[in-house]
Order: sequence, then structure tokens, then C-alpha cells
Amino acid sequence: MIVVQTSIPVASDRRDEALEAIAALVEQSRKEDGVVDYRATTDLQDPDVVRFFERYEDETALEAHVRTDHDRAFVADLPALTDGRLETVRFELDEEPEVVRFDATEASLPDAEGAERA
Repeated sequence: MIVVQTSIPVASDRRDEALEAIAALVEQSRKEDGVVDYRATTDLQDPDVVRFFERYEDETALEAHVRTDHDRAFVADLPALTDGRLETVRFELDEEPEVVRFDATEASLPDAEGAERA
């Protein structure tokens, strides 16, 4: 599995346009074969930063994604929509990650000595 996290600083004066383009990209990308998850969200500390979180079955799926018309069009529009340098972090996993889902009431917190308590 390939995991990609990208941070994109969008230009404040083009934010609405950028978010529309990002929403369309996410919608189309989620439909691709080999895309396990594809999300974008704004940063809580800086709403002009959009963070992408992408998971692909393998390198072939990632390569296919970057060759799609919708991704190529989005990348071509980036210079007009961004304000600053982008950052991408890529992880390669040999096995499926463990996913744990739980209600907030089930969250564990460490006590003062560092031991986990419910």
C-alpha cells in the first residue's frame, strides 16, 4: 500500500475556486480502481492550507492516478491557485495498516504515571 499526504497552501484570493477544484478532484479520484481512500481537508490552524490524504493499493494505482485527465488538469491549475510551496510525504507499507474505529466514550487516556486508563 502507498500512502501519500500532501499539503497545499492555497491563495487566499482564490480559495473558493481552489476548494471547488479540490472537491471535483476528490470526487473523481475516489472512483478510480486501486484508490483505497482519497480525502482533502482544510487545516484547523490555517484554513488556506489543504491537506490531502491518499491511499493506493500499490504503485500501479498511484501511477494510474497521476496520469488521469482530472489529476493532470488539477496539477496544471496549481500555480494559479497556490501561495507557497507544496509538501508531499509518501509512505510505503508492506501490509495493510491496522484500522481501529471507536466511539469517543471508548477512547483511552494515560493516567499521571503514563499507564493507560479507560
